[in-house]
Amino acid sequence: MRPVARSKTLSVAIERRPEEVYEYVLNLAHFPEWATSFCRSIRESEDGWWVIETPDGSMQIKFVERNAHGVLDHYARLESGQEVFNPMRVIANGSGSEMLFTLFQLPGMSDAKFSEDAGMVEQDLLTLKSVLERKNEK
Repeated sequence: MRPVARSKTLSVAIERRPEEVYEYVLNLAHFPEWATSFCRSIRESEDGWWVIETPDGSMQIKFVERNAHGVLDHYARLESGQEVFNPMRVIANGSGSEMLFTLFQLPGMSDAKFSEDAGMVEQDLLTLKSVLERKNEK
């Protein structure tokens, strides 16, 4: 059993209803529009996983089953074969939403790399906010 990992939960308020945020994020075809820190392109594979091309090579991603609770947890399968669990939620925040993402420091990951990854997640959440709020203005 692995020891408890260092973690950081990042969040952003979005002026869109939780159902809208959930549906947008769940559609992985939208991933390159907002996960710009690492996603160059994405395509669906035959086994239910999606293949993402990143600056560091290919990785795969798969969300948990569609649900009514705003749970967008997903697994990332790295080229090494390692699977990483990424908890993600959208919850109501007044007339809008709060998107939450918990990042774990993986075994062997340096503090500097963990901080860099946290910065990338934060930037992607801000991009998601911008994309969705811009869509709301139209």
